[in-house]
Amino acid sequence: MIKINLLDSVTERQAGVSVAVEKKVSSPVTRLVLMSIVVFSLFVVVAGWDFIGSRWAKADAEIKLAEQQKIAKNLEAVMKEQKELEQKIKNVDLRIAAIKKLRSSQAGPSAVLSSVSERLIGTPGIYISSIQQQGEQLTVKGSSPKESSVTQFGRSLEFSSGLFTNLSIETQRKEIGSKKISATSDAKTPGKQVIEFTIRCAYTPEKANSPDSSGVIASKSSDSAAKDENKKPVSGQ
Repeated sequence: MIKINLLDSVTERQAGVSVAVEKKVSSPVTRLVLMSIVVFSLFVVVAGWDFIGSRWAKADAEIKLAEQQKIAKNLEAVMKEQKELEQKIKNVDLRIAAIKKLRSSQAGPSAVLSSVSERLIGTPGIYISSIQQQGEQLTVKGSSPKESSVTQFGRSLEFSSGLFTNLSIETQRKEIGSKKISATSDAKTPGKQVIEFTIRCAYTPEKANSPDSSGVIASKSSDSAAKDENKKPVSGQ
């Protein structure tokens, strides 16, 4: 019977194959080719990943850009509405200021007359002939049979809690109603004496009842009260 050793034959064949592979791998050309293939494969993988990542980043940036542009448009619309609203508010403020100015100019003369009339009620014997107003400057002219009435009326204007300020009074004594006794004589019958006065002051309703003006008026009042004890009646000019 013939015996064949198969183990040895397989081993020999495998050894021959491995030797052939080692010979091929140990060859410089083969190694260069294999390294080139590996490097190229890595380059393709890295380049592909970078390309895909760049596309994703670009898509994300485009989405964010679209959102920012939408926000910018909304903000621009809001800013435009705000400017229009500010312009409307400015126009309304200008109209209100014009209305207030018109009302103050219309109510000015009546307010002055009302303020002067209130002080005439408490001062009998005062007759007003004219009242002139130029801006804040007020000129009141009139007459009275008594100097004391003129002084009292001037005080009522001066001590008005800042409504009338910088007061000055000018008086002049006049005789009215005198008649000649005869045509050949210069003698005259005695007439009636009156005191004509001119009061100049500043009409400042915006300063009325303010703390500063109240303090000034109070100090003036005390000083005037101290001086009035030794003050003589105003003599006519």
